[in-house]
Amino acid sequence: MKFDWKRSFKFELEERRVLALDIGTWAVKVIQMDKDKGSYTVTAAGISEIAPSEGNNDERAMNTTRAIRECFDSTGIQTRMAVCGVSGPEVAVRYFKFPCLATEEIEGAVLLEAAQVCPFNVEDGAVDYQLISNGEDNVTGILVAATNKLIKRKTELVDNASLDCVLMDVDGLALLNCLSEYEKPKAGRATAILNVGSSFTTLAIVSDNGLPFVRDMAYAGEGIVEQIAMENDVSTETVRRVLSGDSAASQLELRDNLEKACEKLIVDVTETLRYYTTQEKSAVVEKIFVCGGFSLLEGFTELLDRRLPATTMLWNPFDKIRCEAGRSCKDMLAKRGPGLAVAAGLAMRTI
Repeated sequence: MKFDWKRSFKFELEERRVLALDIGTWAVKVIQMDKDKGSYTVTAAGISEIAPSEGNNDERAMNTTRAIRECFDSTGIQTRMAVCGVSGPEVAVRYFKFPCLATEEIEGAVLLEAAQVCPFNVEDGAVDYQLISNGEDNVTGILVAATNKLIKRKTELVDNASLDCVLMDVDGLALLNCLSEYEKPKAGRATAILNVGSSFTTLAIVSDNGLPFVRDMAYAGEGIVEQIAMENDVSTETVRRVLSGDSAASQLELRDNLEKACEKLIVDVTETLRYYTTQEKSAVVEKIFVCGGFSLLEGFTELLDRRLPATTMLWNPFDKIRCEAGRSCKDMLAKRGPGLAVAAGLAMRTI
């Protein structure tokens, strides 16, 4: 199978305005930004909840498409060109280092590397890469890969909403792209982003050498909610209401189970950080910025700060990004901004 490298994830881009479309499990987020003199400004943003379905994939797809349309219509954005992101076990991000190679040999070497390191058959996926200069006599860069099945699912949702997915990004790289605009790691140190969504938790790390490390973990907000529900023999909907503060005071003791339910997440993140620091020339992670929809839960970031081996803090990228989309949009970004961090990174891409 011949791969069309530069059409897969499109690292090399022109300058055309797009909208960022982050399609989650429970909500859709849309953002559009302008860039002027190196500074970003939000010109439109919105969130639409996805109506629950009864385990029916077709109903789930219809509800998601409906939420995309509602979110797009609510923003008043004119362009229909969207950049989307993918994450999870069907996505891989790896950096590589080869001996000095001729230009025409690099693509073949990257494909062989992808076949060895990806947890899925790359012949059934899309692969792309970008070289990174390191001042040494070798070929260094990052490769990204995703299954065709995942990309097809995502693009079909966008197409059904009458939008055009012109660029597919990786959620972890979008997060690092956003972070790099406003936070620079110190020499010999690294910075991490922990995006805790409903279905997946993404840990993305970058040090001063510029090489990204991205790992998606399956235990996330939904798993935490299910664990608390099982421990207390209540429904997941009851737990969600309690954790969001929308329940009766007599049920607030469910919050006491939060740390126990987060134990697997804490172990997964700690082990991943330990693995990262053992890699060649990897720097020690100094800070962890927490974002994603589940990060908005009261006490969650404070719990992680107590348990994780680095200073951990809630991250709202819109604290440093100007908004010219009206008062309601500014209020939404101030309140729910950490949940739109992926969308912010996607909005910084152009085609």
